[in-house]
Amino acid sequence: MDEIKDYGLDLHCQMILDEYRENLPVMKHLQTIVMEKVKECLDNANFVVSSCESRIKAEASLAGKLELKGSKYESLSNITDILGVRVITFYIEDVDKIASIIEGLFEIDWANSVDKRKMHDLDSFGYNSLHYICRLPKKLYYDETQPMLNEIRFEVQMRTILQHMWANMEHDIGYKSAIEIPKEYIRNINRLAGMMELADDEFSRIRGSITDYRRSVQALVADGKLDQVALNLDTYTNYLNLRPFDKLNKKIAATNQAEIHQDTFMPYLEVFKNMGFKTLGDIDKMVKDYSEDAFKLAVLQIGGTDLDIISSTVGPQDLCIVHVLAKGEGVFGLNHLFDMIYGQSEYNKSRAQRIYEQASQLEFMQGK
Repeated sequence: MDEIKDYGLDLHCQMILDEYRENLPVMKHLQTIVMEKVKECLDNANFVVSSCESRIKAEASLAGKLELKGSKYESLSNITDILGVRVITFYIEDVDKIASIIEGLFEIDWANSVDKRKMHDLDSFGYNSLHYICRLPKKLYYDETQPMLNEIRFEVQMRTILQHMWANMEHDIGYKSAIEIPKEYIRNINRLAGMMELADDEFSRIRGSITDYRRSVQALVADGKLDQVALNLDTYTNYLNLRPFDKLNKKIAATNQAEIHQDTFMPYLEVFKNMGFKTLGDIDKMVKDYSEDAFKLAVLQIGGTDLDIISSTVGPQDLCIVHVLAKGEGVFGLNHLFDMIYGQSEYNKSRAQRIYEQASQLEFMQGK
């Protein structure tokens, strides 16, 4: 059996500490339940956070607290942060969204809850954090053998990553300690804190701008205004949702009654960029201008075979081949294209020569 440590507390504080020791198993059970419920709610809401963590105040830490201000507590139930949960978000606006989830999950002791975001003076930063004092409602979990589970209050802190980092920095450098810190250090600390607060705001502003940009891209793509949409990973992904190569692939597959194996089109983003395409309209124009010739080329390649499975990348590959040949880039252009698609190899030279000879039979190649 572990030796019970004597912290030299007065009788009143010692009684509170004994109560803590007696109820520690219930606290740990409550911790498990609370964390399960919080994480379950976050998952159900598809809410991504930086971290969700909890702790039960260590005995030595509680003893230190009681030594400093034990007289203000009548019993253990008056200490609301024995069990603490912390949800750390990426953005400022997400703190209030998490708060809404917590409000719907637990009973909130509003009188003892604190919004520290509204507490500091204009000339000081402190750390921003929203603290709710909560209870586990019976409708959420109830065990008649452990009624204390619904009586114990616990704290849920919600803050951003930068706010969390600042809180840890304050604690580490002893900013809130009893030792008086010279004014020049206080000034530098406040300057840094202000910069972090601005950074928090700026991350949220940038996030909002990116969200607005993505919505505008989606609207332009949906309206078919592809010439107005720059080609990048985000816009290309939106374009693929239109399934631009499906019609050509199905037409090619019908030649042999073949099945289409779905492969990713993402590698073709860099291919299109290297071909000089600047907008989604450039890709769409290629699809419209060269689909018929790409189909005829595919027939030359697989028409005489018994191939019954084709890759979904056949369509964009043959479109690129026709585009390169239509520009008059010949075998050299095809070799470069295959190096981009498959990686550099000697085989690409013979592949380029073979396909060039096949394509030479097509009408668009006459005179090339």
